[in-house]
Amino acid sequence: MALIDNHGRTINYLRLAVTDRCNLRCNYCMPSEGIAFAKNHSLLTLDELERVSRILVDLGIDKIRITGGEPFVRKDLMQLLEGLTQMEGLKDISITTNATLIGPHIDRLKALGIRNINVSLDAINKATFERITRRKQFDIVHNNLIRLITEGFNVRINFIVLENQNEQDIIPILKVMKHYNVSVRFLEEMPFNGGTKSFKGIKWNHKAILEHVREYFPDLYKLESPATSTSINYKIPRHTGTFGIIPSFTRTFCGSCNRLRVTATGDVITCLYGKPKANLRDLVRESEDDSEVKTLMNEVIGQRAKTGFEAQEEHAKTIFNNSMTSIGG
Repeated sequence: MALIDNHGRTINYLRLAVTDRCNLRCNYCMPSEGIAFAKNHSLLTLDELERVSRILVDLGIDKIRITGGEPFVRKDLMQLLEGLTQMEGLKDISITTNATLIGPHIDRLKALGIRNINVSLDAINKATFERITRRKQFDIVHNNLIRLITEGFNVRINFIVLENQNEQDIIPILKVMKHYNVSVRFLEEMPFNGGTKSFKGIKWNHKAILEHVREYFPDLYKLESPATSTSINYKIPRHTGTFGIIPSFTRTFCGSCNRLRVTATGDVITCLYGKPKANLRDLVRESEDDSEVKTLMNEVIGQRAKTGFEAQEEHAKTIFNNSMTSIGG
């Protein structure tokens, strides 16, 4: 079985948010005082997360990325991951984390065979990190990051380029990671920061990021990437790993989008820039009939926007008021 949208795109990748809470307060993600987090009863329970995952795997999802908020804020996360590893048809389980809380779980993750970890790290300089995250967690993050890399995990660093905040760290992070088998991915800034900035355009688009890197590493070259990849990937000679650029604001990857998002409260989001299209929480609580959920999901997938720009038009005046931590990344 396969989920195919109204534009002929096969949807096989679920980004599943397990919480909207985070222990950092990154200034591009939410205000310093935080946001009005969802009440616990509004969040999908462990059993509900497993059931939704199983239903979607039955429909053709074969890759699930666990997101948040910060996933490891959730105390039963490892139990969920163990359940996911038992699902027939699920080929890839990955996690996006800020790496503050992952340390005690690294051995168990390795035992479960969960090796694909994305670490959100927007600075390699401690002072810059603390200004952006509004927390003093740099040493813990750095130590956990190096441990993940050296213990054989497939690590990708997600670095959002923020004008007048961290552009000075672009080259240093590539230099620091030169000898590690890691992919550093620079992301264009996205407009989900509580409406504190105008997003008519951004200085650090993918072309500007590439040219900045090319000034220091003129012999870099482009790599072939899978059709569904959101990143344009490059190699710098004599660097063990690679780097990529994700055009998250200019959205050049929409034509091959294979992604679906389910938030921690059960909202179904078919495009990061679009409105939620349905909510699964009440349905899974009120009915044990999986076919009802499957019918709803097929209906939702059959009405996807063609591009992120089209999706944004649905709520152009309010989209920039959203917080990334509640959307699920």
